[in-house]
Amino acid sequence: MIKKIAGLMVGLALAFGAAAQDGEDSKAMKEIQSLQWQKGGTGQIASMANIKVPADYGFLGDRDTSKFLQIAGNPPRSDHYLIAPANLGWFAIFNFDDSGYVKDDEKIDSADLLKSIKSSDAAGNKERKRLGLPAIYTDGWAVEPHYDNATKRLEWGLRLRDESGRPVVNYTSRLLGRSGVMEATLVTDPETMTTDVAQFQKVLTGFEYNGGHKYSEFKKGDKVAAFGLAALVLGGAAAVATKKGFWAVLGGFFAAGWKFIVAAVVALGAGIGKLFKRDKSSQ
Repeated sequence: MIKKIAGLMVGLALAFGAAAQDGEDSKAMKEIQSLQWQKGGTGQIASMANIKVPADYGFLGDRDTSKFLQIAGNPPRSDHYLIAPANLGWFAIFNFDDSGYVKDDEKIDSADLLKSIKSSDAAGNKERKRLGLPAIYTDGWAVEPHYDNATKRLEWGLRLRDESGRPVVNYTSRLLGRSGVMEATLVTDPETMTTDVAQFQKVLTGFEYNGGHKYSEFKKGDKVAAFGLAALVLGGAAAVATKKGFWAVLGGFFAAGWKFIVAAVVALGAGIGKLFKRDKSSQ
């Protein structure tokens, strides 16, 4: 779990914004277009799950997702998968955390969770400053944490802002499985969040764990996670093990050298939309 929970890292968005501002968007766009995009059919997410790829959408396997992340200024990552509409107005990254079966009988106290997240802003930003990274502040919920028992899906959205006051939205989905949690991180522009979240959720209806990995297939003796739903919002196993706050946990991953894909999109407004716009003839 330690190297997989950093869903709020700003490296990717800043890299995209910098690319656009430096006039490197054309090169990045060509590199992204050259990746092996699977159009339609079913995308395989490791050996754990699969997702239907709708028409006008593309899917990247782990190797090309790793290349995508590198184009965006991130280190290569194995076992990460990507799905996005053809115009790349948004995209989502999937990766599996094998922390064990997460019991879903815990009641979520949104107010208490938000208080915990806000209380750790100062510590997290202190660490970010030490690493030369911009501060991020928590304003509140864009979407309160909510769990769908039918789909075994936990989702929430945070309203954040950077040092300049620019609004940022982080939207996260966790899909519970027999041996862990599939983390689906949506990267989008705050201005189009409502529409993009709706599209993202529609795409998630095509997600399914493979046989033997479904939540309903849990058997006595299987590994059980040492945390519940609330801890998933706060950072999962790492937050429980360290008893640190939300941002403090994430700050520790910066210190450890982990640089992950962004869920809190800081620089989308600075050019990511333009970066990915392609005419239909190029698709």
